[in-house]
Amino acid sequence: MIAFVSGPVAALAPDAAVVEVGGIGMALQCTPNTLATLRVGQPAKLATSLVVREDSLTLYGFADDDEKQVFELLQTANGVGPRVAQAVLSVHTPDALRRAFATGDEKALTAVPGIGKKGAQKLLIELKDRLGAPVGSAPAAGAPAAPGWRDQLHAALIGLGYAPREADEAVAAVAPQAEAAERPDIGALLKAALRTLNRAR
Repeated sequence: MIAFVSGPVAALAPDAAVVEVGGIGMALQCTPNTLATLRVGQPAKLATSLVVREDSLTLYGFADDDEKQVFELLQTANGVGPRVAQAVLSVHTPDALRRAFATGDEKALTAVPGIGKKGAQKLLIELKDRLGAPVGSAPAAGAPAAPGWRDQLHAALIGLGYAPREADEAVAAVAPQAEAAERPDIGALLKAALRTLNRAR
């Protein structure tokens, strides 16, 4: 089992990173939040989870062990595979997810692409007492809020090698889509932003 990979980031894509380990490029599927912390050429250490299928071996990379553990725990629920688990973590941080389960927030789960009302209800029943309490304390009054979708998207585009001006323009281009959603999906916004950048080039 590969517990983590450590080395310079060789390449970044909208949903993956390549980390060079001992002269070998390891491709890892990552959430937009994890990708936003990476820069090509900079050292990185990512916790990993290896998903073995008959016809494939897929390595998933995470910013920390907490995200990895939640990813693996989500898959113990019926009907949840690695792609759905990763989609959940693309929309919610582990602590936001724990709060959603603790309060029975069905709406938070249906904000994840691919999870409908019935699926959210099933997840809440199956995992309610297994995720535990939020690890971080709630933000104190006056504490900085978690980065909004604009900051996350901008950081992800810069990490992919775009100039700040290009990233600004792409963020502005997808703003109507983001503001129309109750909980913007960073992964979908990143794909939309990349489409606008590709058209502009």
